[in-house]
Amino acid sequence: MLHQGRRILVGFSGYWKPFFKGRLLLVTNTMGSGTLMATGDTLRQTWEMRNRPKQERDLGRTARMFAVGCSMGPFLHYWYLWLDKLLPEMGFKGIKSILKKVLIDQLVASPVLGLWYFLGLGCLEGQSMDESCQELQEKFWEFYKADWCVWPAAQLVNFLFVPSHYRVMYVNGMTLGWDTYLSYLKYRDQLPSVPEAEPSPGCVALTARTD
Repeated sequence: MLHQGRRILVGFSGYWKPFFKGRLLLVTNTMGSGTLMATGDTLRQTWEMRNRPKQERDLGRTARMFAVGCSMGPFLHYWYLWLDKLLPEMGFKGIKSILKKVLIDQLVASPVLGLWYFLGLGCLEGQSMDESCQELQEKFWEFYKADWCVWPAAQLVNFLFVPSHYRVMYVNGMTLGWDTYLSYLKYRDQLPSVPEAEPSPGCVALTARTD
């Protein structure tokens, strides 16, 4: 039985391994980035709809998140390839180089992706460049401070232990909660306020008596 299970696993691996090699790896990273960003927005909208029963799901918003996520996939794919060529060390023996990689990633890739996210979604939503820049000015530093709280530790693990061809997949796996936060940060100003609960008749009567 155990032997049969191993044969099934080996056979199954033959189907997914090609998606992490060559040109198919680029497709996997691109679609993975888009899918996780769309999933994060779906989770965020589900939360919003719980607090606002009259709010309807905005599939166009999720589609735009998917498109922007897909557009980031190739950048992440080639960014990690370049970074690994620049500083190829892995494991604790190369910890100095790995810390340099984490710092470079935070100082270069993180702000680039932040600009990409806000300006890209603004373009898809029909915002003018002035409107997109205004939103970026209002939200970028909040985004970047949160980024520093989350990603240095996650990328340290990535550069220490994860093989190069799995880096984007690892980031995509870690990013579901982050993408949910990005959806919140982008769309929180566009949400209608939650109506306050009406006071009960007893409270109204009590207020009238005290008046």
